[in-house]
Amino acid sequence: MSDTARLLIDLFLLFAAARLAGTLFLRLNQPAVVGEILAGLLIGPHVLRLVSHTSSQDVFAQLGVVFLLFVVGLETDPARLWRVGRHALLVAILGVTASFGLGYALLRGFHSPIPESLFVATAIAATSVGLAARVLSDLGKLGTVVASVILGAAIVDDILGMLLLAVVSNATRGAFSGRETLILVAETVAFLGLAVLLGRPAVHRLTPRLARYDEDQGRSPIFALAVILCFAFSALAEVIGLAAIIGAFFAGVIFAETEEAPELRRSMRPIYELLVPIFFVLLGVRVDLPALAHWSLLGLGALVVIAAVLGKLFGCGLGALRLGRREALAVGLGMIPRGEISLVIALVGLSRGVISSGVYSTLVLMCLVTSVLAPPLLRAVLARPTGVGRGDR
Repeated sequence: MSDTARLLIDLFLLFAAARLAGTLFLRLNQPAVVGEILAGLLIGPHVLRLVSHTSSQDVFAQLGVVFLLFVVGLETDPARLWRVGRHALLVAILGVTASFGLGYALLRGFHSPIPESLFVATAIAATSVGLAARVLSDLGKLGTVVASVILGAAIVDDILGMLLLAVVSNATRGAFSGRETLILVAETVAFLGLAVLLGRPAVHRLTPRLARYDEDQGRSPIFALAVILCFAFSALAEVIGLAAIIGAFFAGVIFAETEEAPELRRSMRPIYELLVPIFFVLLGVRVDLPALAHWSLLGLGALVVIAAVLGKLFGCGLGALRLGRREALAVGLGMIPRGEISLVIALVGLSRGVISSGVYSTLVLMCLVTSVLAPPLLRAVLARPTGVGRGDR
């Protein structure tokens, strides 16, 4: 069989499995990403053996993760951050600090190398915005203070996660000196300055002008500009030593407040629906099930899950305590789910040889467990009939 035929068959199996499993889990009121990862486990080299990981698949996985982070940035609402900025910032900082500290201490306790410990701690520190938003929407709580704090803190959490990934990626390449770290931070700040101070005003001026041009046979100039900037920022981030996903994320943020953002989200949807499920099912394909079956690694996985839950529950809950105890508990639970950002960080660490396949598998396990665990707990807390509290005003 030719390489092209093998790749096309793999893509057929990956996409079909991802969509079937994702749809099934949505019907079961569970996140689609959980079904997609489990589908990868099922069709991967350790169960049905229909698909094995190849370098050709990595191209689609990388494109998928770039567009995933672009859409995450595009759906970021800066105005929401300003509305609950003080509470959200405190919740995010305490949650990231507690989770990162617990994760790093845990891995070092298992005698993992410093680079691997740093990557695992960074993956544990990240929260999934999408899962929390969906549960809050289902409960009709999106307009409450608690919901605004959760979503605002999750957005800040994503940004902190991207910055942590940039620093950790540089540190694990052998540049762990204070001087090199300061240089990287300066480069990151400069990159953010380019995105916010130059890119954002330029896009805000260009998009109304481009919108006046008639689309020729469905060829949208704004869509073309968005894709061009997505690739340009991703490439620039990779060149200066950051991860490409950081560039894609901030390219999306640039377009988030434009009048054309809703239409751009609709235009991006087909690309997202094609590439992102393939990315997540490939994450499952790469899980090393035999390694995860060992008691030592299974024990580490259980402790990683506990650290992930406790770090957000206590760190974020402490940051939201001024809202009230029940509201603080809801905020802590809402920040527990780990999803796309954690999985991306885990894959970056695996692809660079910094974390082992077994530790990568424990991080995937953490994302699966926290994604399933948090929604029913958050529903139980927010759906309890009580009087009007500070979090419901």
